[in-house]
Amino acid sequence: MKTALVIRHVPYEGIAGFRAPVEAAGYVIDRVDVTDPDFAQVDFDAPDLVVMMGGPMGVYETDRYPWLGCEIARLARRIMLDRPTLGVCLGSQVIAAAMGARVYAGPVKEVGFAPVTIHDAGLASPLRHIEGVPVLHWHGDTFDLPERAELLASSDAYPNQVFRRGDNILALQCHSEMGEDPRFDAWLEDEPYIHAAGRTVEELRGQHDRHGPVAVAAGRRMIADWLDRLGP
Repeated sequence: MKTALVIRHVPYEGIAGFRAPVEAAGYVIDRVDVTDPDFAQVDFDAPDLVVMMGGPMGVYETDRYPWLGCEIARLARRIMLDRPTLGVCLGSQVIAAAMGARVYAGPVKEVGFAPVTIHDAGLASPLRHIEGVPVLHWHGDTFDLPERAELLASSDAYPNQVFRRGDNILALQCHSEMGEDPRFDAWLEDEPYIHAAGRTVEELRGQHDRHGPVAVAAGRRMIADWLDRLGP
């Protein structure tokens, strides 16, 4: 029986739409929050799949979030072992940091549903399933492309949107798992962040209603394809 560990940085950013393809691929899903007392003892090497989800903190805020350093170190070992790992938003930034890349505040807050520009390498990868599909963006940080990583997609504001290393490591800055999860209401409570991005709650709720189901369906196809290509 295959195991998948979902690492949550905040309760309202879970596996969401990706749950269905992960379970369909035969994984039994477990979950741990970084605030759990035993998080520091969690073995990152053991699960067949690790899914690192998003959160509002920055990878560089180790003084404010002391668990970050331990998380990055354990993830670096997992990546060194080439164990299947998926990162979403903050999760992608943690993967970048674990691979030795710089993570830092970006030029703007990228918030709302919009498609990413998929490069040739991305079109030959599972990312092809989200080509032209508006997916949710909700971040203000970015990263340098790690060594040995292959860039798959960009946006106008952020060149490094999606990268992979081989078949087993995939990092998504965008939230292609979101669009049907009722926990999106919790995201909309952060009105200062939304306004700083030049958006309104009403605008984002409308985008969510229009684009959400299509985005989630495409994201599920992408993850199912990725899981099908995983190496041993």
